[in-house]
Amino acid sequence: METREGPFWDVMAGRVPPPPAATTLGWELLRIDPDEGTIEVAFEADASFTNPVGAVQGGFLAAMLDDTLGPALVATLPPGQFAPTLDLHVQFLRPARPGRLVGRGRVVRRGRQVCFMSGELLGPDGEPVAVATATAHIQAITQP
Repeated sequence: METREGPFWDVMAGRVPPPPAATTLGWELLRIDPDEGTIEVAFEADASFTNPVGAVQGGFLAAMLDDTLGPALVATLPPGQFAPTLDLHVQFLRPARPGRLVGRGRVVRRGRQVCFMSGELLGPDGEPVAVATATAHIQAITQP
C-alpha cells in the first residue's frame, strides 16, 4: 500500500495531532478517495452546539462543512502544500438536531492554485440539513 504524506495524511497516520477545531467538532474519517477528490466524514454535535431552541447553531454546521470540503482537497495535495478556504457559501435547509452528522464533499474543479468544492451535511436522520460550495487557494505551507 502506498504511503501518503502531507498535512492530511500526517494526521491520519498519527504523525501529528489532529487540528483542535476538528477535535471540537468530533471529526471522524469514514471514507476517502483522493484520486476522485471525494470524502465522507462524521461529526458529533452534542448539546453544547445548540441554540436556544435546541437546534445545532449554524456556525457549527458551517464549520463542519468547511472541515468536510477542505480535507477533500488537502488529501490530494503533495507534502508542503495546503489550501486555505477563500470563501464558503452555506445554505441551511432545515434545523439540525444534536447527534451524528455526516459530511460528504468533493473537489469539483482543481487548477494549479484555485480549487472549487461542494458538499452536503446530513442530519442524524440521514437527510440533508445544509449544503455548501467553497473556493480554496493551493499554496506552499509557510511556517510561522
